[in-house]
Amino acid sequence: MPFPAMPEALLRALSERGYAEPTGVQAAVLQPETAGRDLLVSAQTGSGKTVAFGLALAPELMAGAERMPPAGAPLAIVVAPTRELALQVRTELSWLYAAAGGRVVSCVGGMDPMAERRALAQGAHIVVGTPGRLCDHLNRGNLQPEAVRAVVLDEADEMLDLGFREELEEILGAAPEDRRTLLFSATVPREIARLAESFQKDALRLEVKSEGGQHGDIAYQAVTVAPHDVERAVVNLLRLSDSPRAIVFCSTRAAVARLQGNLAERGFSAVALSGELSQAERSRALQGLRDGRAQVCVATDVAARGIDLPDLGLVIHAELPKEPETMLHRSGRTGRAGRKGTSVLIVPPNRRRTAERLLAAARVQAEWGPAPAAEAIRERDAVRLAEQTRSLLAEEASADDLSVARALVEGGATPEALAAALVKVLRAPLPAPEEMSAFDAERRPPRERVAGPEGEGVWFRMNVGRDGNADPRWVLPFLCRRGGVQRNEIGRIRILGRETQFEVASYAAGKFAAAARKPDGDDPHIRVEALPEGPSAGGAQGGGYGAGHGGGGRGPGGPGRSYGGGHGSPAPRSRFHAERQRRAAAR
Repeated sequence: MPFPAMPEALLRALSERGYAEPTGVQAAVLQPETAGRDLLVSAQTGSGKTVAFGLALAPELMAGAERMPPAGAPLAIVVAPTRELALQVRTELSWLYAAAGGRVVSCVGGMDPMAERRALAQGAHIVVGTPGRLCDHLNRGNLQPEAVRAVVLDEADEMLDLGFREELEEILGAAPEDRRTLLFSATVPREIARLAESFQKDALRLEVKSEGGQHGDIAYQAVTVAPHDVERAVVNLLRLSDSPRAIVFCSTRAAVARLQGNLAERGFSAVALSGELSQAERSRALQGLRDGRAQVCVATDVAARGIDLPDLGLVIHAELPKEPETMLHRSGRTGRAGRKGTSVLIVPPNRRRTAERLLAAARVQAEWGPAPAAEAIRERDAVRLAEQTRSLLAEEASADDLSVARALVEGGATPEALAAALVKVLRAPLPAPEEMSAFDAERRPPRERVAGPEGEGVWFRMNVGRDGNADPRWVLPFLCRRGGVQRNEIGRIRILGRETQFEVASYAAGKFAAAARKPDGDDPHIRVEALPEGPSAGGAQGGGYGAGHGGGGRGPGGPGRSYGGGHGSPAPRSRFHAERQRRAAAR
C-alpha cells in the first residue's frame, strides 16, 4: 500500500530514498488510530523503525504545514542507548526532514559538549542524544524542554539493560506532561511495561512481526562442533567467507577480549567492542572497520548497537544469545540495503536444543551442518589465489618490474618457479586454517557415554586413588579444569587403591593430554598420564563411576559400583582433597 497523506516534503524525501511503500512498522505507526496517542512499539532490527518514528512525529513537528517553523527550542527529543545509534538516528531524521527545513542536533557522549551547547543555542527542531549527555545539558540549562511535544525512546530495553533508568526518568519528567511519548523496543519486559505505565497515557501497544518471518537477505546456518572447537570454528568460518567485514558476537566482555586477542595472534586484523572501552577506543575500532584496516569485529550485544557497515556480510554467534530477539538483532547487522548476508550459530552438543528453540521462536530456518574443514578452506584458497594471480598478470607491468623479471629468468628461474613464488607471497598473510576434531553431533548426544571409534575412549590415570580419598565429586571437576574439557567428555572413572583411571572422549584426548601434563598451580603433586595398555583388570580392587550420568553399571574390567555423586567419604588425607574441602567451606 502507498504512504498515507502527509506533507509533500516528506513524501519527496521518501521517494528519493527509494521508499515506494511503508514497511510493516511504518504502516503500523501511521494508522489513523495512532494519531496523537502514546505508542509502545516492538519491532525487530532492520524494519525501518527510525523512519517510522520520524514520520509519526510529523503532526507534532509540522502541525499540518508544508514546512517547519523557524528552529528554536526543540519540539522533539529522541533518546538512544549508544553514541553510534544516536548519530545514525540523527542522519536518518536529517534527510527525512531536510526538504521541510528541519534542523536536527545531536548530543552524545564522547563529543565536544561546548560545540553541542552552541548548536542548541542556535535552535533545533529535533534533539537526538544519549541519556547521560542529554541529562547533562538539561541540568546545565543548555537544553530547554518547555516546547517539547514528543519524546522517543529508541531501543528502550537496551537503555534499561545499560542502567539508564534514572536518566530516562529525568528526561521524561522534565518534558511537558501533555507531550506524546513513543517507546520503541525489541522486547517488552516488565521494566519497559512499568516505564510505560509511569510515563505514558493510554498507550497503544503495537507489536510488529517480521514480514514473512525470516529476513529474505540473510541466510542462517548452524554448525555443530565439539565443545573445545568453538574458537577453531570461528577461525575457519572467517577464513572460508568472502565477506570483506565480519562481526563475531560473544556474551561477555571477558570472552570478547579473549577471542579478539586469539584472532589477532592467528593473523586476523580484529578489533573488540565491549562495555569497558572508552569512547576514544570505541571510535578508533569502528574507524578501523570503516577504512579497511580491520576486517573482524568481536563484540557484545549492547556494544554493537548502532553499527552500520554496508559491506558486513557475515555474523557469527560464537556464544548463543539468550533470546530470539537478540539473535535477530545480532543477525540484522548484515543483509542490509539489498545486500546478502550470512548469520552462523556455533552450536556445541550440549547447546543444540537451545539453538533449535531459538531458531523456532524467531521463525528462522537454518541449514545445519559441520564447521568448515581445513581442507575445504585450502581448496577455496587455491581458487582465490589463482584469481588473484590472473588479475595481477592482466595488469600492465612497469619497466622496473620487467627488468627484475628478466634478471630472474636469465638467472635460471623457470616460469613454474616464479608462479609458485608469487602464490607463496600471496598466501603468506592468510591465517592458517584450523584442523577440526572428528565429531558427529547426531551420533553423540550430550549426555551419552563418550566412546571412540571402536567403542572405547582414551584412557588416562592420575596418581591419587582410594588411599588418597579420591572421590568423583572432586575428581571430575579437577579433570575438567586440568584438561580443559567438558563434563560430558569424561567417561568412566575407576578409583583404585593408589591411582584413578578414567576415560576421555577420543576426539578430545589430544587436547586433554597436552593440557593435563602441565602441573596445576594449586596441586602440583597430581600427575596425569596416558594409559597405553588401557584400564587395569581386576575389578574387585575398585569401583567404576559414570561421570555425570547418574546411573549404575560396571567399572572397566569387572564389577564395580556407580555413583551419581552423593555418597559420603572418610576424612581427607591428601592435600589435594583437603584443599578442595577448604575452598568449598570458604564459599
